[in-house]
Amino acid sequence: MFLSHTGSVRSFLLLGLVSIWSLRLSIHLHLRNHNKPEDHRYQAIRLRNEPNFKYKSLYLVFILQAVLAWIISLPLFVSAQSSNPMNFLDSIGIMVWFIGMGFQVIGDKQLTQFKAKADNQGKVLNTGLWRFTRHPNYFGESCIWFGYGIMAAASGHYWTIISPIFMTYLLVKVTGAKLLESEIGKRRPEYKTYINKTNRFFPWFPKDTG
Repeated sequence: MFLSHTGSVRSFLLLGLVSIWSLRLSIHLHLRNHNKPEDHRYQAIRLRNEPNFKYKSLYLVFILQAVLAWIISLPLFVSAQSSNPMNFLDSIGIMVWFIGMGFQVIGDKQLTQFKAKADNQGKVLNTGLWRFTRHPNYFGESCIWFGYGIMAAASGHYWTIISPIFMTYLLVKVTGAKLLESEIGKRRPEYKTYINKTNRFFPWFPKDTG
């Protein structure tokens, strides 16, 4: 994608941003999951689709993921191919990207440090960024993809803004926050109070529930 033409400043900038995002996320997931059992959410998906999950996974996991990745990455493809000069929208996109990266990095670090303390076993993190949103990492991911979408709009392809909107919908209503919260309340009774006080996605001050 990025090497199919001579390249523009925007295309090389996007290459750098995507490389930083993917490398950071890969390292974080490796450190979090190394030598640990399969995520219980994926175990549940496996159990729901037995027998013959190894065959069903071809379309339930791999083909579906490939189609979703193609739709979500459209802003990257079209903006990397564009020869339109950079403009003020690119600056806004980059700013939104950095806001998203900040939420992801800080949110993940705060959660990792919280889980590392034995005294917090079964408790709910409600400080730091987690005081203002129940999913700062998912909010950050959404901002990152909106950053790419704004840069695609700067290149003249406004229609691709549908991709980060779709990504955000998946994060909030399908694979992200909804899937996680469907089972976390069963393991942590305090989470119901946390839900009542804290916005699910967009950061805001906690509600005073008395």
